[in-house]
Amino acid sequence: MAHLEREVLRTISTQALADLGAPELAYVRAIETPVGPAFGIFAANGIQVGVVPDREVAFAAARQHELTPVSVH
Repeated sequence: MAHLEREVLRTISTQALADLGAPELAYVRAIETPVGPAFGIFAANGIQVGVVPDREVAFAAARQHELTPVSVH
């Protein structure tokens, strides 16, 4: 990696870093709802875009919308 590229990566804003994966990634994590445990589906910028009853359904929903799901613990 060139020196200039390393410097750009060191100075990238938090928002710009989150936006890098926004078009392609969906983050999946366990959440609590008023009716009990569920799994939230989140965009790279942290906005919740869905809630489903289990992890497998969350991953399937993300893939159906042409997103790459990743787990967040």
